[in-house]
Amino acid sequence: MKPFPVLLLWLCAVLSVHAAGLDTLRHWGVEAKFMPAREIAADSYMKLFLRGRDAASAGIKLIYSPLPTDSDAFAADYGYPTLGFGLRYDWNHGVTLHRDADPSWGLLEPVSYTSHLGNAVGLYAEFARPLFRTRHWEADYAFQTGVGYNRHPYNTHDNIDNELIGSHWMIYFNAGLHLTWRFADDWGLRAGVEFYHYSNGALDRPNKGANAAGPVMALVYCPYFGPVADRPRAATTAPFTRYWYLDFTGGIAAKTMNEDWQKTQFRTSPGAPRYRTDRFKLYTAWSAQADLMYRYARRWASGVGFDLFYGTYAGHIADMDRDDGHDLPHSPWSCGVAARHEAFWHQFSVAMALGVYLYREMGDNARKIETPYYERIGIHYAFRRLHGLKVGLNVKAHKTKADYTEFVLGLPVRLGHR
Repeated sequence: MKPFPVLLLWLCAVLSVHAAGLDTLRHWGVEAKFMPAREIAADSYMKLFLRGRDAASAGIKLIYSPLPTDSDAFAADYGYPTLGFGLRYDWNHGVTLHRDADPSWGLLEPVSYTSHLGNAVGLYAEFARPLFRTRHWEADYAFQTGVGYNRHPYNTHDNIDNELIGSHWMIYFNAGLHLTWRFADDWGLRAGVEFYHYSNGALDRPNKGANAAGPVMALVYCPYFGPVADRPRAATTAPFTRYWYLDFTGGIAAKTMNEDWQKTQFRTSPGAPRYRTDRFKLYTAWSAQADLMYRYARRWASGVGFDLFYGTYAGHIADMDRDDGHDLPHSPWSCGVAARHEAFWHQFSVAMALGVYLYREMGDNARKIETPYYERIGIHYAFRRLHGLKVGLNVKAHKTKADYTEFVLGLPVRLGHR
């Protein structure tokens, strides 16, 4: 291409940017970061065969920040947070696993090689809220969620002790605290600590999950920093009326069974067709929730509700327990009460619940590994034109260990006058 056409194209681009206004450019930034990390043994069981723990990750993130000129009520309520869309790569070859001979493994026979947690790629969205912000400094907390792809999950050929990740596709979550120093116009250095988690949400086995934490360093291009730092955090000019509402939610879930994993790993003879297999059947479950919620701020609502669960796999568990000599009651029905909190950003929300079972009879394995309480967390989207009808994905867990992953539909019914 000749120099003159190149110069002409460059001049057109500059004029287009100028016509769009500087504020348009100031909404966007970029971050490049590096994080050395250590794999965390989540319990005493993992400590028995987790050997190496060194990991590292690097990534790049596109950042969007609403500005005070946008008149965004949610942004003002949150103190002008940033939204990120990022790509990361995790080097996990230093995370190694190997089982030595031990009577507690039952019929399992140790292998002669060391297994590795495979390297991973993650694609995610981030919400980062400032705790304080000045012309040169900012502290924030941030949450990321997305999907990941693991190159070397559990398999019976050359990675049989990798009990952390059992599928190529994974769910990704990250939480972090950061401090940013703006050392020049539009540029900053960021330091902090982060924890991240990969798992498959019980959609496959194994599913202990990969958990790691460590320091993070980043270089940030942040043209939005000045405009939002100059704006003191103040109450939004848009009024908000508090209200009560009933939230009705129904879900359909999928899961693989920990009982099947335990049997094929430790109670199946070497040479048998399903000895330490990497193939597990998916089962379905159903759920229904009714919550009384109080939306006391534009960005938050809290309440309490009743949960009902139905697991189609109860009969399968009963058969396995009888084969193992356990005479226990089994029921596909479970129920509980839960405290719930939901954080809103326009039509998106993150819903969290902590519940206690009122009734649950799921056999011997559930009594050993489940807790009397359960957690649920999910991301939802509400359609304004459909009276607030919500769709979303939830993960239900016991002590952060996934029980199942579900697709949900919800309908909030506002109480009182609008």
